[in-house]
Amino acid sequence: MDTRFSSAIHALILISQSATPVNSEQIAVSVGTNPSYIRKLTARLNKAGIIEGRRGISGFRLLRQPGDITLLDIYRAVMDTDSVHLFDLHHNPNDACIVGHNIRPVLGGMFQQMDDDVNHRLQGMTLADCISDMLAYMARTGQANPRQDAAKHSSRTGAADARE
Repeated sequence: MDTRFSSAIHALILISQSATPVNSEQIAVSVGTNPSYIRKLTARLNKAGIIEGRRGISGFRLLRQPGDITLLDIYRAVMDTDSVHLFDLHHNPNDACIVGHNIRPVLGGMFQQMDDDVNHRLQGMTLADCISDMLAYMARTGQANPRQDAAKHSSRTGAADARE
C-alpha cells in the first residue's frame, strides 16, 4: 500500500503546528522515514502551492490555512493525479465465460462509484479536521497538547521548537 498520502498529511500537521519552519530531517524523524522521501513529498506539496520552502532558510511553512487545504488537494499533490482511483480491474477476463464476459462493466461501475464517493469525502475534509481530530484524540488519551509540549518533542527529535 502506498503511504505517500498519510505521510504527507503527517508532515503537514507537523509543519502547521510548529512555530518555526520544520525541515525534511525533522519531518523524517517524526514520520519514521528518510529525509529524501520527505523531500520528494515536500517538492510535490510545494509545486501544488500548499507549502513553501525558501532558499537559505531551512524548513517549510504552509502557504494556506489548514481549513483551506482539503485532503483531496493533498492527495492530488502527492499522488500526481486529479482524482482518487482505488481499484483496478484485471485485464484479461475470458469472454467465453459468462462471468468473464460481464465482470468488467459490473465491477467498473461499482469501482467508479466508490472512487466518486471517496473523492467527494476527501473534498469535504480538511487538514484542519485532521489537526482537530488529533488534538481531540490526544485529549481523550490524556496526552499533552503539542503546543504545550514543545520542549519534550525537541529533546526527542532534535527539532528546535517543532511540534507534532
